[in-house]
Amino acid sequence: MKRIAAIFLMTFGLADFFLARAALSINGAGASFPEPIYSKWFDEYHKKDPNIQINYQAIGSGGGIKQITEGTVDFGASDGPMNDDQLKSFQDKHGFPVLHFPTVLGAAVPTYNIPGVNAELNFTPEALAGIFLGKITKWNDPALTGPNSGVNLPGNDIVVVHRSDGSGTTYIWTDYLSKVSDEWKSKVNKNTSVNWPTGLGGNKNEGVAGLVKQTPNAIGYVELIFAIQNKMPYGKVKNSSGQFIKADLASVTAAAAGAAKDMPADFRVSITNAPGKMAYPISSFTWLLIPSKFSDASKRDAIKGFVKWMLADGQNDTEALAYSKLPKEVVSMELKALDKVQ
Repeated sequence: MKRIAAIFLMTFGLADFFLARAALSINGAGASFPEPIYSKWFDEYHKKDPNIQINYQAIGSGGGIKQITEGTVDFGASDGPMNDDQLKSFQDKHGFPVLHFPTVLGAAVPTYNIPGVNAELNFTPEALAGIFLGKITKWNDPALTGPNSGVNLPGNDIVVVHRSDGSGTTYIWTDYLSKVSDEWKSKVNKNTSVNWPTGLGGNKNEGVAGLVKQTPNAIGYVELIFAIQNKMPYGKVKNSSGQFIKADLASVTAAAAGAAKDMPADFRVSITNAPGKMAYPISSFTWLLIPSKFSDASKRDAIKGFVKWMLADGQNDTEALAYSKLPKEVVSMELKALDKVQ
């Protein structure tokens, strides 16, 4: 009996050993903008296939680009597409390209803390550019009082708050400002990190939100989902059609409508200041950054399997978390592009 028991335990012990070895761990890092939906997706996909565990660190888009380039993660994530120099740097280091795969759509919104003012403010492109350039310094500046008739804006100094880390949200914000302000484009331009003309820096959405909440007369920018989850006030922004639009599922989807028709093959596209009467102007895709070649075939197949699932079943989870679904035309393009991952 003892011998049989020993064989039984050995057999099942070996089975457990091989099952444990079969479990595959995939590591990614990058944008905090899509972290809520990525956390849900990775958890749901693990339930679907318990042998695949996808781990993700929200360290900011700049960190995601850096780590995928250095090869310390299996995939990266960014709210701003890698630029030509970054793509070349990856190619030079690894000998093959990195690919962009859009996952969802979201938005960056202006949030503020003005004592005694509870109104939902209207912001023109000129006002936002002027504030973040440090040229509009008072809340009762005509650039702000004009679009907000009936709101008693004080003559207090505006305190600007921005991200201090490399951030895709910053890329979206500065990409927008570069399109609507020639002065911003020439002096600051767009990137995940920029030399800010004015303001206080906060780390991640939490840092910006904390500074805005504790600083009277402050204004900053955060992701739409973060503002909603934390019940932060955020304003409407005047779009290219002259309409003041609040960020929500419909207005972000409207911003993406035109992009689907003109999506480039590498998916690196900007939809800030998009045309369309109902389009929210500070909207963006967010991307997974996936190497086109893997030395580990099991990781390659697992990542491709996840992306296929994300483009189908995963899209059904987006709207509950205040993200917009990918246009169907973009999904079709991505499914074909997956063949480039070898």
